[in-house]
Amino acid sequence: MSEASEALASAPPDSAPGPCPLSAEFLPPNLRKHVDPQAPVPLRMMAAKGLVPFSASDMVGALYLLSFDPDASVRATAAKTLTSLPDRLLSTALRDEEIKPEVLRYCLEAFAHRDDYVELLVLNAGTPDDAVAKVAAVCQLRVAEIVGQNQLRILRYDDILRNLCRNPNALASLIDGVCDFAVRNGMVLEDVPQIQAARVRVFGPEVLQKPPERGPTAEEVIAEYAELREEGASPVEEGKRLTFSQRVSKMSVSEKIKLATVGNKEARGLLARDANRLVAVAVIRSPRITAGEVLTMANNRAVLEDVLRVIYCNREWTKNYALKLALAKNPKTPLAIAMRYLSSLREADVVSLSRNKNIPSGIQMVAKKMVEKKKASK
Repeated sequence: MSEASEALASAPPDSAPGPCPLSAEFLPPNLRKHVDPQAPVPLRMMAAKGLVPFSASDMVGALYLLSFDPDASVRATAAKTLTSLPDRLLSTALRDEEIKPEVLRYCLEAFAHRDDYVELLVLNAGTPDDAVAKVAAVCQLRVAEIVGQNQLRILRYDDILRNLCRNPNALASLIDGVCDFAVRNGMVLEDVPQIQAARVRVFGPEVLQKPPERGPTAEEVIAEYAELREEGASPVEEGKRLTFSQRVSKMSVSEKIKLATVGNKEARGLLARDANRLVAVAVIRSPRITAGEVLTMANNRAVLEDVLRVIYCNREWTKNYALKLALAKNPKTPLAIAMRYLSSLREADVVSLSRNKNIPSGIQMVAKKMVEKKKASK
């Protein structure tokens, strides 16, 4: 194992671990008994050995939960099973963006010695930024390139770029390109020499004679408008709203992305209308986004295609009937995706779509054919 892998890998603890940060609610109800600390050890050991018929993603999640089991033999067995799962199963699970972030972090540590799995996890949008930052400091060139290509992560979490710049395996050309991009989007990391060199390349030598131009930071805006910190807080006062919008408009792209990630619904609502693609995607990928906000975006005919793609690729969100209907009607939804949802709509909604001239003609035509076929069968 390389030094980089040793730095990332975690040895299983000898003593009993603390409480698990996750409940078993994300597992199917009939399988939760296999990870319940109160269940008989043989029942838990079945899951630890991979003998319970879980899906790929649920299997990995169950093994994570069992890594906190009070029985040391169950913990050790679960850890061994995880690293010996078949590639076809692991490859499926590690690509799943809907796995809990804590589980993906655990997997990144467990598979630190497997560059192929590290790649999948770094590419997975659900993997926590802080876990990716640890990888960025020590990973091999191929993974470093993948980290550097994820523009949203780079702008959202400063330590990813900091650590990438320290990585001895990353090419200077890669670091220069990522730093140039970061500088153009308003990142100011005064402790990173490569960023200072990028400022000279992007803005010219005269930039050294003056401090970096920077607008308000996400932290500063939230400090000024404390109501943005809590989801259930009252909206920004009417008298302050214009000033709030003006402050946000002066923020750099990187700080807007951070605000979209940590701010509340009001902040996200304002940033969702931002013209920059990365800011809008940061809003839809915020861990605090609500189902109502997702539905609003799906109904918005002016929404960016990148945002719609995040929505219709999320299996959990698309279980919602109203969201399927919204995606079927939105002209920015790819025709193949819209038709998939069309086939699952209620008859009354299909009839309505067949008469709706404000939706894409392809969808209206298919809806008409579905209505005619239904009538003919009757």
